[in-house]
Amino acid sequence: WRDDTPLREALARPRLERAIGVIYRPATERQSHYFQAILPEQFDALLWFEQTNAVQPIGPQQIDDQSVPDTYPFGE
Repeated sequence: WRDDTPLREALARPRLERAIGVIYRPATERQSHYFQAILPEQFDALLWFEQTNAVQPIGPQQIDDQSVPDTYPFGE
C-alpha cells in the first residue's frame, strides 16, 4: 500500500458534514443541519464519482398493473 501522508493528513482535519434527513430551517441551517466530522473516524472508505446520471422516474401509468418493479417509487 502506498503512503499518501498528505492525503491522510487532509482527510483527518475536522470539517463540516451536512446531516441527512433534517427539516430545512433556513434561520438555523448552520447550527441544526451541519456537524463537525473527521472522515477517517466515521467512514471505512470514501468514493468519488466524477460523473453521475439522474434516475429516470417511473410514471403512474406504468404501475397500474400488479407487477410493480423493485425500483418503484424511486426510478429505473
